[in-house]
Amino acid sequence: MNNPMIRNGLILAIFAMVCTAAVAFIDKLTAERIAEQKQAQRLKVLQQIIPKALHDNDLTEHCTLVYEPEILGSEEALPAFIATTNGKPTAIALETIAPNGYNGAIKLIIAVNNKNELLAVRTLNHNETPGLGDKIMLSKSDWVNFFTNKPIVEANKKSWKVKKDGGEIDQFSGATITPRAYVQAVSKASFYLRNNFDRISRQNRACEDSNG
Repeated sequence: MNNPMIRNGLILAIFAMVCTAAVAFIDKLTAERIAEQKQAQRLKVLQQIIPKALHDNDLTEHCTLVYEPEILGSEEALPAFIATTNGKPTAIALETIAPNGYNGAIKLIIAVNNKNELLAVRTLNHNETPGLGDKIMLSKSDWVNFFTNKPIVEANKKSWKVKKDGGEIDQFSGATITPRAYVQAVSKASFYLRNNFDRISRQNRACEDSNG
């Protein structure tokens, strides 16, 4: 192996193989822990938006998948978590998206009870502008609390818009696109759950892929 180019090439190839193997090993070693952390974070959010009084089951274990791309704006099946008391459905939490945020899709979760009320909303993930669009995070402002315990009735539907569009919800100073997209997503998901509560509650529970 006197050719320096071949020798250096082999060294680089071996180095790349070792690095790839190390990354794969670490990924496998940490996968279970990462999944546990995701599940714990998910449970924490679910407990925030579905009061303890409304369920005696493990919310993360009672999950089904919802596929309604035209209504919910996602081409992927979305996880819905069924809250029950003595086996009877009392509330559903649905992970959904606002596909038209200022910087892309905003992932959020809403919870609706069996009395056609929107219990609460939380933002799960977003890329909105810090200081402007990030007020959709409860850690930044209490704006999302507007939706807490809102009745989901047709008479209120037109008011579920930002004030700039004739509704009653505040837009952010200097940022209308983010709250507009967010409110639209909350409205669509809320009325969808209200109209399909019983059907979703009866669906088979199969969220293995989304529970990770």
